[in-house]
Amino acid sequence: MRHILELTVVFIIAILFLPSSTYSQDSLFKVYKFDIKEQIAPPVWRKTQKALEEASLINANLILIHMNTYGGMLDAADSIRTAILKSPIPVYVFIDNNAASAGALISIACDSIYMEPGANIGAATVVDQTGKPLPDKYQSYMRSMMRSTAESTGRDPEIAQAMVDPRVYIAGVIDTGQVLTFTAKEAMKFGFCEGIAHSVDEVLELAGIEDYEIVEQEFTVADKIINFLINPFVSGILIMIIIGGIYFELQTPGVGFPLAASVLAALLYFAPLYLEGLAEHWEIILFILGVVLLAIEIFAVPGFGIPGILGIIFIVAGLTLSMIGNIGFDFEGIAFTGVIKAFFIVIIAMFFSILISFYFSRKILTSTVFGHLALDSTQQKNDGFTSSDNIYSTMIGKEGVAYTILRPSGKVLIENDVFDATAEAGYIDKDSPIKVTGYQTSQLIVKKA
Repeated sequence: MRHILELTVVFIIAILFLPSSTYSQDSLFKVYKFDIKEQIAPPVWRKTQKALEEASLINANLILIHMNTYGGMLDAADSIRTAILKSPIPVYVFIDNNAASAGALISIACDSIYMEPGANIGAATVVDQTGKPLPDKYQSYMRSMMRSTAESTGRDPEIAQAMVDPRVYIAGVIDTGQVLTFTAKEAMKFGFCEGIAHSVDEVLELAGIEDYEIVEQEFTVADKIINFLINPFVSGILIMIIIGGIYFELQTPGVGFPLAASVLAALLYFAPLYLEGLAEHWEIILFILGVVLLAIEIFAVPGFGIPGILGIIFIVAGLTLSMIGNIGFDFEGIAFTGVIKAFFIVIIAMFFSILISFYFSRKILTSTVFGHLALDSTQQKNDGFTSSDNIYSTMIGKEGVAYTILRPSGKVLIENDVFDATAEAGYIDKDSPIKVTGYQTSQLIVKKA
């Protein structure tokens, strides 16, 4: 009994006086791990922001990026590398296959680089969608970023620049006329890799880290939806629906499905960008103001003038600025290539939207595929069906003037009486002479006289 009591006392003393780290999970070295295994784009920038915030919340000792990418958008890569350079928590990267172009820039921003045998890093020349190198002003900006990033992390800036500029010659490293890309062993030899590993666990072992726990990044359903919606391709599709819906709505009287589709697409476009801090209140208001001005131009002002031009400018500006991370009118730190890319996404999407809308507005109602959507029977006079107002039939062939502008619907004045009317094609300015060619659904069909 005495021995049992002594053992109990010793156990209690051990619990009270031994370092708490012996029994606390908090003593483990916390590694926050997230993957970059896709094209560098706004969703990856959002993923990185989320990773840095969550790593700080759990008091992580290290952030580890598991990378395999061929590159992507320069503005997103610039934002990611800046955030990594400013991170108070050390950031390591494990390249298990490729870190090309924008991936190389992000990797060089990390405190330590580890590579799998057979992995590559480099080839950071700025290219367009076809793989053709962009003009030198873009290369100059990338060269500067590569140099400054390498300087910040204690790596050779000339070697970093050689990954962009084929004109750079470094004895024993690269000849002119070639863009530098390192294998794992070459990167280790010239200070662009701290070790060669086969797995994340081996990376941590090479880094001298023991007794660690790995916390992996997880995404909610909402995160996945937002990442999907802010993809540039999806943004372009939403812009097409916004513009197409507005176009179709302006071609038909009343409020219908095209306007509803346009409003829904606008919500899906702006909401995730607003939540991500990209779209600001004034940019959304700018877009809405553009739509209002365009509507005023169409329904209230004859011809095409200042309201219409300003409306188009405001719509394009609102959609474009919502895609980039400016703060108010401060564009400092925003890559020029990012602004240009956002602008062309908007312009190209608008162009194709108008083109497709114009085509379908002429074809869809006459297509045999959609023929069942409309009544194919007629109510004949011989069957006892008559119009409640026979005056419309007596108007055929008569002339008058447009009482309002017809786009294509409006009102006409004939023999001092005002009638609802629809133009056969295009639009007719107010006070223009018109001639009645038919009538349908209590509306006269008219053309320019």
